[in-house]
Amino acid sequence: MLKSDRFSTGIPKLDEMLGGGLIPGTLTVVMGATGIGKTQLGLQFANAGRLQEGERGILFDMTSRGDAQNHADYAQRMCDWTLKPRLLDTANSAEEVWNRELIRTDYFHVFERSGRRVTMRDLDREQWQEWRAELNKKLDQAIAYFYGNFVHGVRRSVIDGVEPVDRASDSFQFQLFDYIYHQILHKDHDWVARDLFRVNFRANEEGVMKHAYDHQQLATMLLYTSHEVRLDDLIDRPIESGDELCNANTIILMGKVREGNRMQRALHVAKHRGSVADDRIVPFEIQDSGLVF
Repeated sequence: MLKSDRFSTGIPKLDEMLGGGLIPGTLTVVMGATGIGKTQLGLQFANAGRLQEGERGILFDMTSRGDAQNHADYAQRMCDWTLKPRLLDTANSAEEVWNRELIRTDYFHVFERSGRRVTMRDLDREQWQEWRAELNKKLDQAIAYFYGNFVHGVRRSVIDGVEPVDRASDSFQFQLFDYIYHQILHKDHDWVARDLFRVNFRANEEGVMKHAYDHQQLATMLLYTSHEVRLDDLIDRPIESGDELCNANTIILMGKVREGNRMQRALHVAKHRGSVADDRIVPFEIQDSGLVF
């Protein structure tokens, strides 16, 4: 049963495994190989906000190699949800931010058209400086995207497209996520507004206070692609410095397990601080509606 102070994942069986759902103000990491069902789980979680908070969650796609996930197709088929994307270089003025029709979007692909790899080792010094400049511009867009949705009632964020690397500490995507989590998602609303409006903050302070929200009532789900395919290998995977698993309140692992002479998908709650949790390995299937246990 879903507890009143928890966020539903959109999957009743998983809510039960999590002792009543996800805890507000915390980070959940869902980890597994490509194609295991992470995006479907993320969309079910985001869509559940429509009934629980009155607003669906938002999707932030960090894929950087030129190909996005199939979020729009999945959302339409699973949830009858037509995603409204945020366009790159959208204006960030206060007038746009306070206007729900202009700012309220569902999906933002921050590295659209980049086609870059995701580790520092792939770039020389000059390329690294160019990448840093491009990244700084995108941070302004990211602040406007999250803040503009939160002031209009959104309480759930799903961050997808984090690609596997040999060392998490070398990943641009983890650096970007670390900034977003600590400087946007886990920060008081007025300080986020200061970063967005900068020298114009004082002129817009009345609107900022009128549109206040509590960051401790937000929920973040990071979908993290692993090299490991088998669930046993994920369970045994060591955590290194820079790995977002260190900061997660909840870790959900998704992988393949052997059942007789066939392989099947299964899920395991590896960590869930502040709550009881079911530590079984639970098989699931992916159907048109999403994950089914």
